[in-house]
Amino acid sequence: MTLHIQDQRVFSVKEGDWVLCEHIKVSSKPATAGSKRAFHSKKTGKTWVTDDCTRGKEWRATVRAAAERQRITRELYAGPLMLYVQFWLQRPKNHYRTGKFADQLKPSAPKWPTKKPDTTKLLRAIEDALTGVLWVDDAQIVTQYVEKSYAPLPGAMVRLYHQLKF
Repeated sequence: MTLHIQDQRVFSVKEGDWVLCEHIKVSSKPATAGSKRAFHSKKTGKTWVTDDCTRGKEWRATVRAAAERQRITRELYAGPLMLYVQFWLQRPKNHYRTGKFADQLKPSAPKWPTKKPDTTKLLRAIEDALTGVLWVDDAQIVTQYVEKSYAPLPGAMVRLYHQLKF
């Protein structure tokens, strides 16, 4: 598949043209979704499931609120969708020098965040947060592009595209 970006609004791909329909910026530290823990009480016989990430619920609420404020249309999108998400993570303090050079990166500091959080779990939190806000079901997302990088301020940028003809 060949991907061409034309003025950030239209993706031209072999299968057809995608048009940018939503552009959402979230200014908060990203959190993951996906890992769950199940607990079973022998006493009551009940089982409950919790998220491994304690900040996940707060992050999804922040994403939903940002989408509600910034979205262009109030209707949920139908049909196939393409999702492009950039996650911005703050660098750990140990990536920086000390003393009067504390604002400079060490030569050994990595360019990309190759440690946790996992990109797929970050993306899953975005998909869960925006279901019922921008789309009916995240199964509508047929193409996804996701990246995580270091930035001075944490957050995410979500671009949603719909196909001109489906």
